Amino acid sequence: MTGAATDAEPGGRDGARSEPPERIKAIPLPHTGRNVAAALILVAVALFLYGAATNEAYSWDTYRQYLFDARVVQAAGNTLVLTVLAMVLGVGLGVVLAVMRLTQNRVTSSVAWTYLWVFRGTPVYVQLVFWGLLSTIYPRLDIGVPFVDTFFSIPTSSFAENVFWLAVVGLGLNEAAYMAEIVRAGIQSVDEGQTEAATALGLSRGQSLRLVVLPQAMRTIIPPTGNELISMLKTTSLVTAVPYTFDLYSRTRDLSVETFNPVPMLLIASTWYLFFTSILMVGQFYLERHFAKGASRTMSDRQLQALADAERPGDGRVAR
Repeated sequence: MTGAATDAEPGGRDGARSEPPERIKAIPLPHTGRNVAAALILVAVALFLYGAATNEAYSWDTYRQYLFDARVVQAAGNTLVLTVLAMVLGVGLGVVLAVMRLTQNRVTSSVAWTYLWVFRGTPVYVQLVFWGLLSTIYPRLDIGVPFVDTFFSIPTSSFAENVFWLAVVGLGLNEAAYMAEIVRAGIQSVDEGQTEAATALGLSRGQSLRLVVLPQAMRTIIPPTGNELISMLKTTSLVTAVPYTFDLYSRTRDLSVETFNPVPMLLIASTWYLFFTSILMVGQFYLERHFAKGASRTMSDRQLQALADAERPGDGRVAR
């Protein structure tokens, strides 16, 4: 009797199938406050865009007329070239200054520290004004032995005639002070064991720095360097202190005097700056992803497939 009753049960030992458990319906938590805040933000943005589109003070007709004007396009190109050249000078000199600061020689480290103290402690606009007054402060540059003889002399008036390169030098030397600290932080972020291992392999200090330390430090160096590059693009608007008047901001300012309407010209300058900044941000993203190879814990599709092939029993495959 007992055994028969047990066999008759739905879940008995005779293997009868039991009813599948009822699925639990998960109800997401309500986020009323967050949804309301998002809706209010969208409404505010829509109202702002509508107000800007219908506001006659923006003069959108003038904006469309001068956005791709030949003078504006040329000035935008000058600004981009000025930014690139100044950053090349700043990065190159910044690496040298960072290495000087990390050396055990007190003279070189003190010189590098003094350079950083001067160029980071004074406004870049003031420095550009000094570069614009170079021919006034130093009418000529004499090369030779002090109090003995002068080998040759270079008149600085030739420099003053080409203010573009004075702007490049002024911006680049200022940027080098900031890049030196960025590079120094990146080098110090690499474990000292990497340098010791490179030395044990017979690499010189310069080779270990170039082949071992710097490639690993790039993961730390690139993000702030991207910020400095974007900042440099906007800092070029200060080169009027040199004075260099063929950059984007100076050209749009001159056009605002011509049209007696500065608002659309400011919008044009902002549009071009945003366009260049967007390109630089995309480039920074791919550059960061390139140097993050080997450091990311996320496996690629090929790595996952190789791992699956290696763990597959009995097929004789091995991970590539």
